[in-house]
Formats: sequence, C-alpha cells, structure tokens
Amino acid sequence: MKLLMDTGGIAGTNCFLVVDETTSQCVLFDAPDHTVGRLLGEIRKNGWQLIGLWLTHGHFDHVADHQVVRDAYPDAPHLIHKLDEPKLLKPNTRFFPLPFTIPAGRADGFVEDGQELMLGSLACRVIHTPGHAPGHVMFYFESESLLIGGDLIIGGAIGRYDLPDSNYDDLCNSIRKVMKLPLDTRLMPGHGDPSTLREELATNPFVKQITESM
Repeated sequence: MKLLMDTGGIAGTNCFLVVDETTSQCVLFDAPDHTVGRLLGEIRKNGWQLIGLWLTHGHFDHVADHQVVRDAYPDAPHLIHKLDEPKLLKPNTRFFPLPFTIPAGRADGFVEDGQELMLGSLACRVIHTPGHAPGHVMFYFESESLLIGGDLIIGGAIGRYDLPDSNYDDLCNSIRKVMKLPLDTRLMPGHGDPSTLREELATNPFVKQITESM
C-alpha cells in the first residue's frame, strides 16, 4: 500500500490517496476545495487507476471538489452514506457561507456499516460513525492498520457537534466504538496531523473523557 496526503482549502481539510501497488488501483478519500489537483496529478504520472472517490461525509470542505474528480475520472464511482447524500445534492448552505459555489452532485452508490469494499487486493471495512454528521463513516484497512477517519477524531480534538444535524451522544458512541479497534491503528483524520488511536487515547482529553465514561 502507498498512502499520499494533501491538505488545503479554506478549512484546511485533508485529502488522502490510497494505492494498492499490486494492482495499481487507487481511491481518493474526500475532495476538499483547491486540494485534489496534486493527487490527481500523481495518479496520472504513475499510471494508476482511480476506482472511486469515497467520502467520509457530506460537509462542504470534504466534497467541494467532487466535480473536479468527476471531470478527470468520470468512470470512478462516488460513494457516500445515504444519510449524508442530501449534503452532496445541496452543498451550498447558509450555515457555511462560501466565497465559491460547489456544484451539486449525486452519489453513484451508498456505503453502510460493516460493508466490505475492495481496493485492488486490499479489503476495506466501512464503519458508520454518526455524530458529527448522521452519515459520517470511517474506512478501515485492517491488514494495513489504517483508518481513514474523517472528522470524528481530529488532531487532539473531536468533530463539531453544534451543527444542525450533529448529535453529541451519537458522537460519543461512535468514538467508543472506534476506540475498540487495535490501538496501534494509524488514524488519518480529516483535519490535523495523522496519529494513532493509542496517541489519541493518551493525549486527546476529549477521547480520554469519553472512553472513560463507557
């Protein structure tokens, strides 16, 4: 496996590219504004085959450049949880006033909790982790001890739960669920630097408090 990361956009959002080097297939995870271009360039330069854009959730900073990906690779399906597709259908809201307009999009398919997706020879399990958003998911490559985490646990903090469709109790339950994974699992968050679940448990006061209240 090869993992590439780029960060950008007005919210400093992370975008990840995971490559199965045995098959040259790859997947983009999330599409922040003004960010996916470098990773698309890496795909072209290396002759990799993009087989999808897999979205952790539908907030604007994670879907803004979905059309850039669609235009470059029209045959690569865009996947999201069905509870967050409404955000993709109507990505421009009063809650997040933006200096640009995001084109409306539509999912090519839906992911759900426990579903297994294949990236070449690599198995990836979908973990539904609502709270920050009702359709928030994480993508877990167990064989690689890798978790594409979205905005559940982010750089020593946790995702916002003051949004119109967020829910603090759901967020706490999702964090408890994820922290049952092996602690050496590498966490690739939607914002901030990568870490491990062990590091978050030891240094993230929010995660520590929530897990201790299990």
